Amino acid sequence: MMEVNKEIQIGKHTISKNSPTYIVAEMSANHNMDFNRAKAIIEAAKKSGADAIKIQTYTPDTITIDSDMPAFKTKGIWEGRTLYELYGKAYTPWEWQKELRDYANKLELDFFSSPFDLTAVDFLENLEVPAYKIASFEINDIPFIRKIAKTQKPIIISTGIARLEDIDLAVRTCREEGNDKVILLKCISSYPAPYENMNLKVIPNMEQTFDCICGLSDHSMGTEIAIAAVSLGAKVIEKHFTLSRKDGGEDSQFSMEPHEFNQMVMQIRNVEKALGRVTYDLNKEQKESRIYSRSLFVVKDVKKGEVFTKENVRSIRPGIGMHTKYWEEILGEKARCDIKKGTPMDWKYVE
Repeated sequence: MMEVNKEIQIGKHTISKNSPTYIVAEMSANHNMDFNRAKAIIEAAKKSGADAIKIQTYTPDTITIDSDMPAFKTKGIWEGRTLYELYGKAYTPWEWQKELRDYANKLELDFFSSPFDLTAVDFLENLEVPAYKIASFEINDIPFIRKIAKTQKPIIISTGIARLEDIDLAVRTCREEGNDKVILLKCISSYPAPYENMNLKVIPNMEQTFDCICGLSDHSMGTEIAIAAVSLGAKVIEKHFTLSRKDGGEDSQFSMEPHEFNQMVMQIRNVEKALGRVTYDLNKEQKESRIYSRSLFVVKDVKKGEVFTKENVRSIRPGIGMHTKYWEEILGEKARCDIKKGTPMDWKYVE
């Protein structure tokens, strides 16, 4: 199997197999068309431990057309509206985005976006974003991916609706343009995503299959799925973020509130510490604790010449006597001298 050993730089953060998990708060539509709320979300994301804030760059006209034909009707939690109507309420006004970028950068948060068409890429290039996110539903837009790849900036790609061949084509397209700074995110494009469909075991397999750093774009509720993904090797976690689900909004139902996001970040950091590294060396505490392991002791007074038996030599705590592996060798041998009960067994006592 290939060993993924890449480093990808986004802002001040280096993402690699050995780096801390890169944690992204996705604002999406949770600004509810209120610029001050958008800024408040950025500030709350920073306080909650996010490394980056991500927005989306589109308008209803750059992502779809105004049509009420059946193909343009939404389903799921947005059922009953056309795509055009939904995106008209969900998009982030382009005139906000420079100021939002500046505000995020002032707070030392990375700021980048998911563009949804070629004009959005041009717009974001002018904003000098440090990376691009390709949403699941754009993974099959090859001219679009090629344009982003040509910027030579890191590309984070969600794979929510992708078959294996779709992921392969997207990654190959980036590499054809000399851009190997690709991060793949396992994703389920259900809102919210049911646990039984997550298939997190794909993450390490995807990492090896495509020789990429991988992560999770998580639409499930709670923190446990993100934690499990990190334990499987995910190096990027993306979660939708809002100030309060009670405030409503197009994505509020599957978004995290600040205290939940902060809890997730702390749990991820604890899991990272616990994962550690592959080592069989003992730390100081483990070495000191070995005294409480088992070893051979004389458990009854033994006279010189007396035979060692199962009754007078046993494996007990503490671990300062002879190794237990010698027990059967000692049984039947004779004592060289008198030995008191509680004496750690030693070869010097064997005749």
